[in-house]
Amino acid sequence: MSKNKKVGSIAVPYLVTIFIGILVIGGGTFFFLHKIGVLGGEKELSEPPPKQVTTTTYEDNHTILFILDEPDKKCSTTFLLMRSIPKDKKLAFVCIPSNTIALIDGAQQNIALSYQQGGATSAVKFTESIFGITIDRYMKLDSAAFIKICDILGGVTYPVEEDIAGFNGDGSSQYLNAEQIDKLVTYAMYAGGETDRALRACSIITQMVNQSDLVRVADNFDNSFNNVVNMTETDITAIDYKKHKVAIKTMLERGTAIASPFTMEGTDADSDFIPNQGFINDFKDRFFKEAEN
Repeated sequence: MSKNKKVGSIAVPYLVTIFIGILVIGGGTFFFLHKIGVLGGEKELSEPPPKQVTTTTYEDNHTILFILDEPDKKCSTTFLLMRSIPKDKKLAFVCIPSNTIALIDGAQQNIALSYQQGGATSAVKFTESIFGITIDRYMKLDSAAFIKICDILGGVTYPVEEDIAGFNGDGSSQYLNAEQIDKLVTYAMYAGGETDRALRACSIITQMVNQSDLVRVADNFDNSFNNVVNMTETDITAIDYKKHKVAIKTMLERGTAIASPFTMEGTDADSDFIPNQGFINDFKDRFFKEAEN
């Protein structure tokens, strides 16, 4: 019995010594490995970077002259002025009849003839002169580019009264795909001539924007913009796009029925159209005062 007690008295301190040694050695090893980042060295979760909030201001306003040139359609060039005010979620469209004339630099000029002789920049200068505004950029479209834009927006449901092949022609609303929209916008036989065609083109394009799924358009805006720009003649640059991209996408994401059509008022004089200065002044007061203030 005495022999067993001796063994037990030795074993207990021995086990305690081993246990303490393990703690000391293991703890030191863990501390060393933790310091060098091998074990237990995960970094504390850092706070997420603050979300960048971009404020849309009236400095994001911009004006673009769209020029639809499809000579194979035997139709005059289409000139569409767009004023964009992202802060107020507004787009204003005015289609300028191709037979519009004005006195510029002491001489009577015609927008279509100005375009034919001097290209897009001459059409921009003409439009700036009659409206008394600055047009920031232009975009010249052919049939393929215009159809691409219509595909991006997703077509439109619109009433068609004209007896044109492929359309109802009874005044009832029908869905128009991109090719049909292009055909209707460039139809040269409207009863009211170029003034009538300008009115229809502006109305169709405005309704197409308002009926579009603008959130979807905003989600694919980068890719869509690059595709369209590569298909057109334009002075819009990558810097322009970067400057206004966030404001435009925000407008599209949060806006519904953001576009308004405006009929270019004026007087028909034989084959010419003389714009009404009262209409022009009212349009400027409604959509250009923000920039001045």
